[in-house]
Amino acid sequence: MPAARSLPHRHFDALIIGAGGAGLNAALRLAAANLRVAVVSKVFPTRSHTVAAQGGVNAALANALPDNWHWHMFDTVKGSDYLGDQDAIETMCREAIPTVYELEHAGVPFSRLDNGKIYQRAFGGQSQNFGGEQAARTCAAADRTGHAILHTLYQQNLRAKTHFFDEYFAVDLIRDDEGVAIGALVLDIESGEPLIIEAKTTLLATGGYGQVFRTNTNAFINTGDGMAMALRAGVPLQDMEFYQFHPTGVAGKGMLITEGARGEGGYLVNGEGERFMERYAPKARDLASRDMVSRSIVTEIREGRGCGPNKDYVLLKVDHLGADVVHHRLPGITDICRVFLGIDPAKEPIPVFPTAHYAMGGIPTDRHARVVAPARHGPEEVVPGLYAAGECACVSVHGANRLGGNSLLDILVFGRAAGTDILSYVAEHPNHRPMLDAHIEPAIARLARWERQGEGERVADVKAELRRLMEDHCGVFRDQPTMAEGVEKLKALRERVEGVRLRDHSQTFNTARIEALELDNLVDVGMATMMSALHRDESRGAHSRVDHPERDDERWMKHSLYLREDDRMDYKPVRTKPLTVESFPPKPRVY
Repeated sequence: MPAARSLPHRHFDALIIGAGGAGLNAALRLAAANLRVAVVSKVFPTRSHTVAAQGGVNAALANALPDNWHWHMFDTVKGSDYLGDQDAIETMCREAIPTVYELEHAGVPFSRLDNGKIYQRAFGGQSQNFGGEQAARTCAAADRTGHAILHTLYQQNLRAKTHFFDEYFAVDLIRDDEGVAIGALVLDIESGEPLIIEAKTTLLATGGYGQVFRTNTNAFINTGDGMAMALRAGVPLQDMEFYQFHPTGVAGKGMLITEGARGEGGYLVNGEGERFMERYAPKARDLASRDMVSRSIVTEIREGRGCGPNKDYVLLKVDHLGADVVHHRLPGITDICRVFLGIDPAKEPIPVFPTAHYAMGGIPTDRHARVVAPARHGPEEVVPGLYAAGECACVSVHGANRLGGNSLLDILVFGRAAGTDILSYVAEHPNHRPMLDAHIEPAIARLARWERQGEGERVADVKAELRRLMEDHCGVFRDQPTMAEGVEKLKALRERVEGVRLRDHSQTFNTARIEALELDNLVDVGMATMMSALHRDESRGAHSRVDHPERDDERWMKHSLYLREDDRMDYKPVRTKPLTVESFPPKPRVY
């Protein structure tokens, strides 16, 4: 491994790690202002996981039915099980409307109503308006909304001359002696050559970490890279116990069947042919919040009312909607069912089961997307020069449970907010800070660790064991003995990682090295998840404790913070004061 001083350096005003919706929306804001912007992505940008988002993006446009951003805000606070920060939620819901129109003007091909306005469908957790109808708030481009948005943002960034480092892997952040983020060490996957990117600001927009679970809806690239980089830089991770299991993954496989299928009128049935959601959510039924629907499905199966020879899934019916609606409003779902199940969903029901889907927790930020961390003395402080947005960040707008349609909105609103604040930061700090060899050496040491020779366990074997462990010990329903055992097993597995060795030490396109670096990241975020879940002894949102079934607002109306050093837990209060409206106090969450 070359010495720090011999590595090539590139200089930019802003470094963005991740080329999904958050990263590209920030990059577009910055490049349009003539800043030198570098976007590092370990895959070609349009293969970023935003491309997989199906159902739509929420905004109270009121194109289909009466709506208002205040209702959107209330639904999001309620959906978060009152753990969301209300200043950030207000920001997101207010900014949703101009954000969607901005996307439309940039060229996103939204589906249309007969009057030409953007098509909006109902989604889970959306409240009834004053006419008693459920809001239709989710702006959709058929069921390929993320695909449409990502391609549009990428094309606009090409026009703006954003500089892309395609198929480069970010190894670690670089901070100076004062803790200021001054760049990152990245690895050219094709050549195997490391590169130092010096930047006045760094934005982490690396997405989620669904690959820590065996059955998930996520792409193979979702390995928690940005979250783990933040942990190694001394930044805690917030609310990691709250991991969303999407209720309708393809049973036994995990691929996502969008909530849009239920928004179009689909519904769930058990092995006895019952529409069982009427039992759990009498008003919202199949469009209750995701955590509630997931628990209801698992409960039906546990009580023996599942479908199939092993009674281990339920059925999602959209066949009653007719072929025209299914094939034109849900073309992506039609393709998934035909390829992976050999069925046409317009003719047969779809076998579904909850699958790991989305991280509500992540790198703590304020509503300007600035990373915040506990100070040694006094309240938390902004980490200078460091930003985070999207699924790797925790603003927190999702709290304990995310509503469908709010994930695309989150990445777009706070990606743009990051860009806006970075413009101000660069104007105030126009010069690069000195980068010394001592600042770079920890990142180089991490890369060099995987050059060790000799015998040892394989990356794939340890990763497979980690994913089974997380699924078995930190699933939809949790209890103290199961998670405590999981923590001990995970600590033992973390120690074993030191003994893992690569068989292939070649430089050119060595994907084994990338998978090894990803394993480091998965173990760190897995421990953050398990430790945070073990210590929260209440049920709230996606965190469902069978040994503590009730929400405890007196003790647990607070965010958890996991620090990598000594696996330490800390906590901070929820921000319950919005910017311009009255706060929403906690109430029982019923649908």
